[in-house]
Amino acid sequence: MTIQTRQLEYADGDLVLEGLLAWDDAVKDPRPGVMVSHAWAGRSDFEDSKAVKLAELGYVGFSLDLYSKGVRGSNTDENAALMQPFLDDRAMLQRRLLLSLNTMREQSEVDASNVAAIGYCFGGLSALDIARTGEDLAGVASFHGILTPPGNTEGNTITAKVLVLHGWDDPMAPPDSFVALTAELTGMGADWQMHAYGNTVHAFTKPEANDPDFGTVYSEQADRRSWAATQYFLAELFA
Repeated sequence: MTIQTRQLEYADGDLVLEGLLAWDDAVKDPRPGVMVSHAWAGRSDFEDSKAVKLAELGYVGFSLDLYSKGVRGSNTDENAALMQPFLDDRAMLQRRLLLSLNTMREQSEVDASNVAAIGYCFGGLSALDIARTGEDLAGVASFHGILTPPGNTEGNTITAKVLVLHGWDDPMAPPDSFVALTAELTGMGADWQMHAYGNTVHAFTKPEANDPDFGTVYSEQADRRSWAATQYFLAELFA
């Protein structure tokens, strides 16, 4: 096994985006692709490392870029300013997510008929929004995602299987939003499962997260459990 990576430029009109593709070059045939949607700071080493881990599992990992090539936030104010336009215009977010997904599908290493998406924080909201559009993909997984519905997908049918991995004490997605999501997903016909981790807040997969006042604290246990659940989920999707 040798994991290969390449930077992958793609465009939304005049805006140049740059993601990272990861695959095992020992596998010669196209294989399932799993897109990784980034947190509010933009594509980072964290998301790229998840793409590599997915490649180690036998998939093609693709760490997308929503903001544009080289654009990243370095503090909470910058991160919020980058994310907010997408929260204000969820249709724009959904369009760019589907562009990214189709870019992954077009790669020769990827079996375009077998794709999924995962995401972290803002990326968790993004993964859920892909499913909410009714896009034909195998499944999506949200890690400590924001759960607010977009307001433009009512009446759609979700064909993707949905996995939600959630810290029960997450101040950015409190229990009432978690319960509301179950009703939303059921109403849209989704095959869903939701795992809530007790005594766990936001950003529980991020080792550097250590700000209890902001509600972001790493949890080794929830990180391990959520990744194990995701591996099982992907294996089921692509069996």
